[in-house]
Amino acid sequence: MGRLAVVLGSSATGLRGEGVAATVAAHGALLLQRHGAGAEFRLPHRIDHAANFRTLLEAGCDRVLGIGSVGSLKEGIGVGSLVCPDDFIALQLGLTTFDDARGHMAPGFEPDWRRRVLAASAAIGGLLDGGVYWQTIGPRFETPAEIRMMAAHADLVGMTIASECVVATELGLPYAALCMVDNLANGIGERRLSLAELEVDREANAVRLAGALDSLLPELTR
Repeated sequence: MGRLAVVLGSSATGLRGEGVAATVAAHGALLLQRHGAGAEFRLPHRIDHAANFRTLLEAGCDRVLGIGSVGSLKEGIGVGSLVCPDDFIALQLGLTTFDDARGHMAPGFEPDWRRRVLAASAAIGGLLDGGVYWQTIGPRFETPAEIRMMAAHADLVGMTIASECVVATELGLPYAALCMVDNLANGIGERRLSLAELEVDREANAVRLAGALDSLLPELTR
């Protein structure tokens, strides 16, 4: 069996992400920061997902766990929740690694790999099984009107996971995702989305995420 790759995002950047990154490395998984690091930081709509995933293939990886920072579209999915989505909506994506009819492939989270992630999560408890992820173009956050439209059809909103799943599917890499709810989407909570509050919640959630990965990865790296 090849190596597990863990792809981290804005939940685990900068100083707050050091514990998450150290946890991934300690368990022998290959770590990839989708946004780059430091001065090389790339906004979501500028990430070269194909280049990222070809790097993983060249390193001998045969499965990917994508970690995403998301907003919740449902009040019942609170900040600090960890969700394993089972589908996504990304109608705006004109994304493929192919130049021929293979680009008509139907993507999705790989069922067997996703089930393995869920089985491993029994050790941590509290992981929410299922939910629809709506990918926006970014990099801005959404208006309350946009969120109301999305909330009728999805549970989570983010800017990267669907793109990664499409590319991974085309390149033959089983892909599953864990989404950390770092905020209630703009208009879902009682107050307008605050970037200052979002950063505070991300700090706390990075600790939760490191703990969850510390329990999950021993099962997933075998």
